[in-house]
Amino acid sequence: MTTIAERWFGDWARRRRSRLEEYGLMVRAFRRDWLAVLSLLVILAFVLGALFAPHLTPYPEEGRGEPNIVNKFLPPGPGHPLGTDNLGRDLLARVLFGGRSSLSIGFLVVVIAVTIGTPLGAIAGTFGGWVDETIMRITDMFLAFPPLLLAIAIAAALGPSFTNAMVAIAFTWWPWYTRLVRAQTVSLRERSFIEAARGMGVGSRAIILRHIFPNVTTPVLVQATMDIGSAILTGAAMSFIGLGAQPPTPDWGQMVSQGRIYFMNQPWFATYPGLAIFLVTLAFNLLGDTVRDVADPRTRRVA
Repeated sequence: MTTIAERWFGDWARRRRSRLEEYGLMVRAFRRDWLAVLSLLVILAFVLGALFAPHLTPYPEEGRGEPNIVNKFLPPGPGHPLGTDNLGRDLLARVLFGGRSSLSIGFLVVVIAVTIGTPLGAIAGTFGGWVDETIMRITDMFLAFPPLLLAIAIAAALGPSFTNAMVAIAFTWWPWYTRLVRAQTVSLRERSFIEAARGMGVGSRAIILRHIFPNVTTPVLVQATMDIGSAILTGAAMSFIGLGAQPPTPDWGQMVSQGRIYFMNQPWFATYPGLAIFLVTLAFNLLGDTVRDVADPRTRRVA
């Protein structure tokens, strides 16, 4: 006769094997989508460019903000592939270093929003009653305001800085994850395996950690992937109006704001950071669409 430990290990091995097979199917489906692979390569190129910016340009100090007035408004050429700005700083160096703040705000906003919204949604969906009502009415209060307008108001109250802009955007982002996870949890709590866990005396905390969270990971991951591009765009908008990273710290939105003044005569100043925002945002949106299709077994089979 098999012991309880042997049965438990056998069930665990089967679940692990099934999960690995599912991941393998997802990877193969993802690799067949050349647009998603291209989007991932674009994102990796920008991330690596931001991480290794000091080693990819001969003008790292200019990338950090040191002026060089002698070379101001040089057009793109051999010495400066993207030209220089109004203070003579190499624009390629500025774009590479600007990716650090622009990409960071996108990733950090989504991480903070997921960290806040996911547990609240799971708690609201699991307990129901007055707990659910309280959390969802607070969520509705935040959703009643346009996210960008609310973020601008919060950032203006806190003061212009990279950190305050990130906090302000994340403060308006978490309700979407709360509603998403709450809807998933409500559909899960009536499932037979949740009822069985309750019947065995498993507490609500253990049910949330062991059963709810693993089953809401996929929709949260899909939403997070698509939201990173929107968060980068929102962060750039905050920097454009002066509420994000402050000079001389480079930021793509801030560079577009400075370059718009000289656009008629020196169009490269605003064009290249604007192009960086466009490419990264588009890449994340395309990647998110593919992740959504790959994560759904029905659309994955059709593909």
